[in-house]
Amino acid sequence: MNTSLTLRTDGEALASALPPLLAEAEHLASTVVVGDHGRKRAGLGDTFWQYRQAAQHDEARAIDWRRSARSDTTFVQEKEWQIAQSVTLWVDASAAMSFASQDVTKAHRARTLALATAILLNRGGERIGMAGLPHKRGSVQIGAIAERLAQDEDSDYGHPDAREMPTHSRAVFVSDFLGDLDKTEAALTRAADRGVRGVMLQVLDPQEETFPFDGRTIFQSMTGALEHETLKAGDLRAAYLDRLATRKDRLAHLARITGWQFNIHHTDAAASGALMWIYHALARR
Repeated sequence: MNTSLTLRTDGEALASALPPLLAEAEHLASTVVVGDHGRKRAGLGDTFWQYRQAAQHDEARAIDWRRSARSDTTFVQEKEWQIAQSVTLWVDASAAMSFASQDVTKAHRARTLALATAILLNRGGERIGMAGLPHKRGSVQIGAIAERLAQDEDSDYGHPDAREMPTHSRAVFVSDFLGDLDKTEAALTRAADRGVRGVMLQVLDPQEETFPFDGRTIFQSMTGALEHETLKAGDLRAAYLDRLATRKDRLAHLARITGWQFNIHHTDAAASGALMWIYHALARR
């Protein structure tokens, strides 16, 4: 097969996956009621947000005398901050994410959740981007994100990249986080140093939580690069579950010290709950 034909075949295969992914993400996004996202805080704008007690640094012209007349305390109006946020998506596209013990792979669930999040944020007026994809709004950007999400990587495990995140922006990391956690820690630390806050969603298959293996078993990475054979898989269960719990604890700790939010989602659970968590977690301060 010549190169041009190969590229055409690959392109057609990629394009054929986009409409179902978009349709599923659109349907998932419709389960969440959208308002203005990420803007409910004091700052620049024309829309009234709340009253607060006047402080020494407030100028006299900032005082709302009509509201203050109804109390012994002077008040000022705070306006709602109306500058659109930039939100960076990173979705693990490594081979490990293609694992599935049932109908839904981790990759498909992660991509659907990320795209549905992008759709919701776009409706709320936010700019969304990915590595190599500048932060923008609009349906064209949603299509570009869907196309980027449909691309796989050859590595066994993935890790986030915080190099292109705007200062004081938001981010969404979706992965099984079963790879090198030192790289994840480095990315989170780099993001936190730039004032970036966000959410980490760990997507796991039910078998990865329960380790239901026994007897002779061959464990192999999705690329085939790693392999381990044992005659007594059941004997490994306790050690495996202990290591998984330790990994989760470390991820939760990393989230706490960097000001991020962390949660776990299983592919046999409804995607709507995870999407709701991501959307509202991004709005936390």
